Amino acid sequence: MAGIDRVIIVVLDSAGVGALPDAALYGDEGANTLGHIGDAGPLAVPNMEALGLGNIIPIRGVSPRAETQGAWGKAGSLTKGKDTTVGHWEIAGVVMNEALPTWPEGIPPDVAEQFEAAIGRKTLGRTVASGTEIIDQFGAEHVRTGFPIIYTSADSVFQIAAHEEVVPLETLYDWCKTARKMLNVGRVIARPFVGKPGSWQRTAHRHDYSLEPPQQTMLDKLVEAKLPVVGIGKISDIFAGRGITETHPITSNSDGMDKTINLVAKGGKGLVFTNLVDFDMKFGHRRDVDGYRRALEDFDAELAKLQAVMKDGDLLIITADHGCDPAFKGTDHTREYVPILAAGKRVKPGTIGTRKSFSDIAATTAELLLGSKETGSFAREILG
Repeated sequence: MAGIDRVIIVVLDSAGVGALPDAALYGDEGANTLGHIGDAGPLAVPNMEALGLGNIIPIRGVSPRAETQGAWGKAGSLTKGKDTTVGHWEIAGVVMNEALPTWPEGIPPDVAEQFEAAIGRKTLGRTVASGTEIIDQFGAEHVRTGFPIIYTSADSVFQIAAHEEVVPLETLYDWCKTARKMLNVGRVIARPFVGKPGSWQRTAHRHDYSLEPPQQTMLDKLVEAKLPVVGIGKISDIFAGRGITETHPITSNSDGMDKTINLVAKGGKGLVFTNLVDFDMKFGHRRDVDGYRRALEDFDAELAKLQAVMKDGDLLIITADHGCDPAFKGTDHTREYVPILAAGKRVKPGTIGTRKSFSDIAATTAELLLGSKETGSFAREILG
């Protein structure tokens, strides 16, 4: 449609734009990730501002534009849940009517014992915790005993932390594969770290082991049509490798943008799907408002470079998968709308309004690249 050869989706992991109508059911009424970051100190993101970010919600430092350079709007979620896995699945067209299982009281004893029997070692932790706090609490005992630290969060996750000099990475990954076979949680996550008491540091060797999506995704449809689907960051992990023809792990937001820019500069067809996890992992969960703001401003500078190498047939969609408001209570994800910013030489500036579902992004991508008319697509609104 309208000469679109390739869609580039960049997910600013956790960059929500205000509480959804059902946020109170999740304890998240009043959450507003980008709004509250702006409230704490003016946000300077001129490139996203030009695309229409300030038109979506009021954000201090980001002015609304009467005339924008891109299309803008926001999307609600029809999925039950607010974690990375189901958020990305919905972006790819799969709406979950039932939430994936969580353990708000910590990992159940029978689950921990089954896992211990499978790996032949005791475990530490077993609780609900943030990744940095749990290492501070149990890191020294882990180094002394070699027992892995297992923990969960408000999300559907089973996380395993281990020191890289105590437990080899391959062993940690094997333990995760064992847990993945046992459990129906959304993700099993390897959380390797290094250092010593008082100066623990998580490393870039994290690895996510996700459930496979329960239905066909937009990624599957593209691969069936022989189009390339390139995952950058943890995209391949989130979809359990399904619907991905090429994957590029990253070590940071900056690395993710570098890889995205280099791939886009080469030209091509199909889909480039990038997740930038630092917003969530390093700043949202750690309640680091200033760090989150700086990361958004750094991304905005990289966005200009990405736009400069985009081809005539490229369409860029910037969005998020949930919120993680660092100025809100707690350290967990927040149930929020996500922004949608669309850019490209063929994009017609203006609003796309409030979409009912993240899956409208999948519908739009499928219509543009496969030529099928999809329910929820905003392709015709942004391309005329």
